[in-house]
Amino acid sequence: MLEATAVLPEARITPGCLGIWKNEHINGLGRIAAAMKKCGTVSGIQLGHSGRLGSSIPLNEYSEDGSCKAGADRGGWPESVFGPSSIPFSNQFWAPKELNKVQIERIQQAFVDAAVRADKAGFDVIDIHAAYGMLLNQFLSPISNTRTDKYGGTFENRTRMLIEIVERIRQVWPKRKPLFASLSVLEGVDGGWSFEGTVQLAQLLASKGVDMSELSMGGNSPSANIPGGPEFKIEMARKVKQRLPGFLVATVGVASSGDQANRVLEEGCADAVFSGRKYLRNPSFVLSAACELGVNVQWIDQYQCARPNLKYDTFF
Repeated sequence: MLEATAVLPEARITPGCLGIWKNEHINGLGRIAAAMKKCGTVSGIQLGHSGRLGSSIPLNEYSEDGSCKAGADRGGWPESVFGPSSIPFSNQFWAPKELNKVQIERIQQAFVDAAVRADKAGFDVIDIHAAYGMLLNQFLSPISNTRTDKYGGTFENRTRMLIEIVERIRQVWPKRKPLFASLSVLEGVDGGWSFEGTVQLAQLLASKGVDMSELSMGGNSPSANIPGGPEFKIEMARKVKQRLPGFLVATVGVASSGDQANRVLEEGCADAVFSGRKYLRNPSFVLSAACELGVNVQWIDQYQCARPNLKYDTFF
């Protein structure tokens, strides 16, 4: 899964983030999708918009003053940082301008156009990024969305942006291909997005053609108070599954090993386990996890000579 692929230039988080906002991106992304399939896996792409988190500096450029702002001199776009309301994430980020209805329509169409490009590039799955402080998550939360029009206020209004994007993508995304939506189960601040809101939204998304939701935590407030460790995330996924029988749920940030991830699935706590940072720490995690579990997976051609015998207990 390619994470957080921007649907517009200003939808990136940093100047170095990946994008799919023009047709010229199709061939390059297509090579990535083809490489995934050559290894026997399903190719996915996550479509996102950073909203008020946009025009930020990369992690390796963080300064001692704590500012995350990337000005025009550093490849940023401070004049084009938008959100549902003019509320910054913190004083370390740019203060966003409130989106008007014309701009909202442009963003919705950008998601649709990106979905078409993803299909042409050969991706098998789309994940709509509505979690962890991204723009669609900002619309969901009453903390970051204080609008008084049809996109703010009530639960129905705050979820409208995401629902309309899902409906429009489903019109162009092939029915045979799954559609996912990433959600933050809860915000971790008083008056913020709640577990009950997640259950209600997931049920609504399922009725609109979303096949699975990836459930993370927080990300929309620097003052979020959420229990650490994988067990809480696993428990939240299990509770959503209990409330919505038949709806597929994925949990994230819980796989320290192949055995741990497999236990989450076998115990019925989730239908899938997503990992991101684990692969950043160990790009070969899927290979070591497969060996740990005694599962035969496809290795890329250049690594075939290093394939261990599955009777061995360790990868290295």
